[in-house]
Amino acid sequence: MTARSNPLAHPLRSGPPGVLGEVPKEHAALLADLAAKYLWWLTPVEATAMPARVVAQVMHLGDYADVQRLAEAVGDDYLKAVLVHADAGLFDDRSWAYWHYRLGLAEPEQVPPLPKRKFA
Repeated sequence: MTARSNPLAHPLRSGPPGVLGEVPKEHAALLADLAAKYLWWLTPVEATAMPARVVAQVMHLGDYADVQRLAEAVGDDYLKAVLVHADAGLFDDRSWAYWHYRLGLAEPEQVPPLPKRKFA
């Protein structure tokens, strides 16, 4: 079973235990700061309740300084998990390819396709 086919894998919403888990509490202020900038339509409480969603949004839209602060705080393993469990529409082609290369998840010209929406 792949990470995307795992029926429990909706970590970018609330993050079920064991899939991505929580970002350490010491990074709560950083997540709140980034959420205010990159998930401005949510309240800080709503955004920080979905730490992986905040991380995905920064991975997709973040400026260099914010991405560096985030990567240093959460580490590559967490960034990899966010990428592997990403829902459709969270990344564009450019950021998807960048993060696969940056995190060592793909070789040149070997990036997997973006996640697709599924309709029942």
